[in-house]
Amino acid sequence: MSLVVSVVVAVNNEEGAAVQVAREIDTVFAGTYGSDQYEIIFVDDKSRDATLERLQAVRAELPRLRIIRHQSNTGKSGGVRTGVLNARGDIIAMLDGDGQNPAADVLKVTTVLEASAPEVGMVAGERRNRQDNQSKRLASRWANNIRKSMLNDGSNDTGCGIKAIRRHVFLRLPYFDNMHRYMPALVTREGFLTLFQPVEDRLRTTGQSKYTNIGRLLEALTDLPGVMWLNRRYRNPGSTTEV
Repeated sequence: MSLVVSVVVAVNNEEGAAVQVAREIDTVFAGTYGSDQYEIIFVDDKSRDATLERLQAVRAELPRLRIIRHQSNTGKSGGVRTGVLNARGDIIAMLDGDGQNPAADVLKVTTVLEASAPEVGMVAGERRNRQDNQSKRLASRWANNIRKSMLNDGSNDTGCGIKAIRRHVFLRLPYFDNMHRYMPALVTREGFLTLFQPVEDRLRTTGQSKYTNIGRLLEALTDLPGVMWLNRRYRNPGSTTEV
């Protein structure tokens, strides 16, 4: 059978969580897919700790694991893009490498997408029972409300790392730094539907967030006008036919 799913995880300084995340993904996906139907791609975004070495040490244990190393740090969107460009599966499943995203939920959105009609381009998770502190939850809610009202993308939680997207759809999306926060709007822009599934959130036990609350809000406010411009300037041809 052909490769169905590529699970892509972009990591930066996650030495305490990366190996456990890789093991959990492998255990969960092996229960649904054959060993020749999925792969796990970790993109190390030039970590300064032992993330890369610890992943390399378990490669013999996890034969479906592939590791790609960035020469320069590009951020999460750059890491995801590298993983997708190197992926062999028709579906790209995504999650964060900090251990907060249960692999069972990644499998859930993946199987929902696989069973969906072709016009569904992505299935995205929306976190329930978030384990972040109150200030982070409030900042996230504020940013999500502004984005949703301006883009009408239907998403209540674009910050959730759990997503499954058809690879050919992802390759049509415009790439820019932090584009992962706007994927529902970008998928809609290309004429595809996004479905949303409730997922769980776990407490981060290792490492630290890459953004402060203020930094996260500034990123959101900086990128939002650009995404609005992209949407205004796109003219979708609809279905195409070779004649």
